[in-house]
Amino acid sequence: MKKVYGARDLMEAHFVRCLLEREGIKAAVLGEMLGTARGELPLTQQTLPSVWVKPEDFERAMPLVDQYEAGYFADEAEDVPPPPEPWICPNCSEQIEGQFTHCWKCQTSCPDDDTLDSL
Repeated sequence: MKKVYGARDLMEAHFVRCLLEREGIKAAVLGEMLGTARGELPLTQQTLPSVWVKPEDFERAMPLVDQYEAGYFADEAEDVPPPPEPWICPNCSEQIEGQFTHCWKCQTSCPDDDTLDSL
């Protein structure tokens, strides 16, 4: 295996892995479990998560990694819709995060959910 990318965190490492796999290049993230020892290990390129490919895929992978580092895929992150707005429970007035469809406190449905259910 050959290292093609040293990531800042696990999310970035998996994003790069997905970019490679989308192009048919099998990739693996190594160093995932080192995060559990972050307080004990120094933060270096050897302890951060990294993306690795088979030696025969290295030459195909590097241009994609270079494009990622140059910001070529930044527009893909912009296409992600923003998270839903928080809502106020009509029953108990608790503020609920937008991704939830029911109040955590009294289990009342989100008002928008009721509207969708009646269609």
